[in-house]
Amino acid sequence: MLINPTASKFESKLPLALVCFWALTISGCYAKKPPSAHLAAIRLGSPNVPPAESFIDSPRDIPTDESHLPQLVISHTAPLRPRVASTPPSEPAHSEKPREPLMVPEVPTADMLAAKSDSEHSLAVAEKNLSLASGKSLNPVQQDLISKVRGFSDSARDAMKAGDWLRAKNLSKKAEVLSAQLAESF
Repeated sequence: MLINPTASKFESKLPLALVCFWALTISGCYAKKPPSAHLAAIRLGSPNVPPAESFIDSPRDIPTDESHLPQLVISHTAPLRPRVASTPPSEPAHSEKPREPLMVPEVPTADMLAAKSDSEHSLAVAEKNLSLASGKSLNPVQQDLISKVRGFSDSARDAMKAGDWLRAKNLSKKAEVLSAQLAESF
């Protein structure tokens, strides 16, 4: 096998030559500046105005067919009447709807008596706690608690009048718990 010494030198320099050629081709030349626009070559021209004698004194009439044009304005022969607010209809005599029957669960007498006494006790405690708040300056949270206690108390009394003692017991218990929170906040 014969080895050519010049061929090996050429083959070893070939990749380096290709890399240099590729780098020069991609990079371009940075020394040369791009051409800039020359404003001296630009000339502004004046408009071409025809002489004054070429103007016509009156323009030509252009025929139009007005039947194809839409009507844009609706003409009225008389002015529109102003709108007047109508009077509200008079309400008929105050007739109440018959109340729907209240469905009360059947409760044994002993449970009903216990619910009645619990309701009355809870309402008494709630009223006592509300009386502690009278005459004091209250923050918005305390005022909200008072309104809720009064709402539950009123609803409990309505349930008592209707004979729904279980509902009255639940509502009065809620009023008692909220009033206890109110009493603790003083």
